[in-house]
Amino acid sequence: MALLFAAFAAPLAHTGVATGQMHLGSRIVAPPLADGLPLRIMPLGASITWGQASSDGNGYRGVLRDMLAATGNPVNMVGSQHHGTMVDNDNEGWPGYVIDQVYAKANASVATWKPNVILVNAGTNDCSQDRNVDHAGERMLAMLEQLFVLSPRATVLLSSLIVNKNATTERRVVTVNAQYRTVAEELKARGRRLVYVEMQNEDGPQKGDMSDNTHPNDNGYRKMAILWYNALVGASRAGLLEAPEPVEGLPDDGGGGVQGRHRAPRW
Repeated sequence: MALLFAAFAAPLAHTGVATGQMHLGSRIVAPPLADGLPLRIMPLGASITWGQASSDGNGYRGVLRDMLAATGNPVNMVGSQHHGTMVDNDNEGWPGYVIDQVYAKANASVATWKPNVILVNAGTNDCSQDRNVDHAGERMLAMLEQLFVLSPRATVLLSSLIVNKNATTERRVVTVNAQYRTVAEELKARGRRLVYVEMQNEDGPQKGDMSDNTHPNDNGYRKMAILWYNALVGASRAGLLEAPEPVEGLPDDGGGGVQGRHRAPRW
């Protein structure tokens, strides 16, 4: 079985959730992923991961966590950053960071918290800052391979970059996304547990879902959350999810469901 599930945002109706009926706090009629496996999730990236320009600072993380917790999976978001009104607001999002800087942060954090799910959205700043865009895929490939070394039980979800309203940056985004698809195929050939999540399409944030050139508004972040969720459903069905590695002082019981909390240890 190929260890890459190409997640292209199948409608949530296919997973027991109607796309147009998703509300925060609503109960999702869907079975738990991987028989209720604990999900220790590290959102990894830059300002979009951090939740910049969302009204509550949660970005996609709050909606996604609530969706997963409502299915019955214990969820614990982990990372060294803390942002947003949600209780479980740990993440590894660093505003302004390019791929290499995100990689440096991941080296420490992934080794500490050993997530079994890593959500990667990084590279937009490489595009907006014109940082050697033609080789962005190589930098991403190096980081992804290191993630598997640091947390061998992890399933990594790599998203495409989302739409950008600046025309020059958008051209670079298209270039980088083509490289990311190639990276995903290469990792598939190597047998890695990686899910590619397409977000630069009709199901991802559109230009009308952006609060500025780069960051989604709340509706755009909601669309991202749905795509992440669909990708995790696909990973579960493909048998790609594995229980997280035990970490002393880090419970995996989810803290009581929707927006529960077990803060990661601070060492």
